[in-house]
Amino acid sequence: MARYQLLIEYVGTNYRGWQIQKKGLTIQGIIQQKLTKILKEKIILNGSGRTDKGVHAIEQSAHFYCKNKIGDLTKFLKSINYFLNDKGIAITKIKKRNNKFHSRFSAKQRIYKYTIFNQINAPVIEKKRGWHVKKPLDLKLIKLGAKKLIGTNDYSTFRSSSCHAKSPIRTIKSIKIRSSKNKIEIEFKSQSFLQQQVRSMVGCLKYLGEKKWDLKTFDRAFKSKKRALCAPPAPPEGLFLARVIY
Repeated sequence: MARYQLLIEYVGTNYRGWQIQKKGLTIQGIIQQKLTKILKEKIILNGSGRTDKGVHAIEQSAHFYCKNKIGDLTKFLKSINYFLNDKGIAITKIKKRNNKFHSRFSAKQRIYKYTIFNQINAPVIEKKRGWHVKKPLDLKLIKLGAKKLIGTNDYSTFRSSSCHAKSPIRTIKSIKIRSSKNKIEIEFKSQSFLQQQVRSMVGCLKYLGEKKWDLKTFDRAFKSKKRALCAPPAPPEGLFLARVIY
């Protein structure tokens, strides 16, 4: 048995997320189907983690087994992308891995980026690639709020009610905020995240930036560990899985 890692880029707009579901198109489902067709054997694709409906990936990571070694990886890459590119999916790299490698359990850090377009007009070229927020945001307040989120904490406030994680404790290693013209990018780095954690944190930071909340209210909501006190989560189209570090 040979094991391979794929690095995957995709636009999640028209998909029900990464993971295969009973109904609707998913990224995992499409790629798994095409791998099975090309390799002429049933392939099970394992991702580094789920992305929700409408969420994109700059570099998702996944692995699969196959009975026979793939001879020409460049040729294989061209073949699989022939079937995937018009579906908004691209395999950017394929690597031969040893049997100890696991796309999910071997991951040391995951990096997510969230994009906000803070301007009056809705973006056209980058439509569905970010959250359009018309009201001016106070970047200084957002950065102060982000600092409070870094470290090892109970993130129950930002946890979806459907999250099945055993513990709400996570460690956010860093949060970086970059702004260029009207575009704000917030980068989160952690080994793992709770379901909807990033989008929920961004929703609360947006409330802070709009001055609907002050820092005390933001801090109180975070420390309450109550989902009911969380601001509405940011929409999925602004979220990108940027990189998985091994």
